[in-house]
Amino acid sequence: MQLSLSKHASKLLLTSVLSLSFILPNIASADAEVNLYSARKEKLIKPLLDKFTAETGIKVNFVTAKADALLKRLEVEGDNSPADVFITTDAGRLYRAQQANVLQSVKSDVLNKAIPENLRDPEGFWYGLSQRARPIFYVKSKVKPEELSTYESLADDKWKKRICIRSSNNIYNQSLVASMLGHDKKEAVESWASKFVANFAKPPKGGDRDQIKAAAAGQCDIAIANTYYYGAMLNNKKDPKQQAAANAIAIFWPNQEGRGTHVNISGIAMTKAAKNKESALKLMEFLVNKESQKWYAEANHEYPVVADVEWSETLKSWGKFKADTLNLSKLGEFNSEAVKLMDRARWK
Repeated sequence: MQLSLSKHASKLLLTSVLSLSFILPNIASADAEVNLYSARKEKLIKPLLDKFTAETGIKVNFVTAKADALLKRLEVEGDNSPADVFITTDAGRLYRAQQANVLQSVKSDVLNKAIPENLRDPEGFWYGLSQRARPIFYVKSKVKPEELSTYESLADDKWKKRICIRSSNNIYNQSLVASMLGHDKKEAVESWASKFVANFAKPPKGGDRDQIKAAAAGQCDIAIANTYYYGAMLNNKKDPKQQAAANAIAIFWPNQEGRGTHVNISGIAMTKAAKNKESALKLMEFLVNKESQKWYAEANHEYPVVADVEWSETLKSWGKFKADTLNLSKLGEFNSEAVKLMDRARWK
């Protein structure tokens, strides 16, 4: 594979790759091993990996790092990559990995039976592990739920200078817009985006938690964020300020009379360079069993991808909702158009 990089970009890339190298120094291929690159934080994956090892005897060597850095590492390493399995956040990133030719298709009756069709790649290149929704959050003292309805309605003039959301560089927002392109004509989505941006209370800055905090602090009345951030804030006993901010806010599930609320995933794939394919598939299938799915919901406030797994108490407290069933591969297919559209709308 040939890379065309500037001298500065090459230096940055080399530094990024080398900074990861010490974590996974000398992992050798073996029948009882599997090598994982994970964009999920260690505390959110290691307990499950330890349980997998205890049950199967298969050792898991793993790297955790930023999602984009890991994908770039897979691209640079190519066929020489030690990674067998790749876990990352957002279907848009999984699609990028597929397009970068660093994944391979997997056929598994276990995965296909456990995971709904819309939450996995049609050709088996990646599979959802957990779901997160991206609904509307509103300040309970300033907004009545009956004032809200759809994502599209947030372009109405009554929300002028009242909305907080992170930047267009964020893939969660790119995937939200891509999902809209999956349901509507480009012209309609672009018209919406221009009006929606005009309703921002402030220039986009910070992460999802920052949008919720800004709403609670009176900087806006509406925020768009992923549900697991909200769940983490509600349950953060070490930071009363985060809890207080979250308690000032409530969830509204948009588009319940239509396509449903936008959802996304964290997902898993087998790398094209995988040497330990049998162990890799066992790990992939283990992570969608009922016990693993339930643990993930409790630990990170994400929705299981397996239908009959019980939700955590936090998830139950938000009530049931209708989720968009658009196949999440569309989020990757429409990503480029979504980014261009957001740029034209001056979504910074």
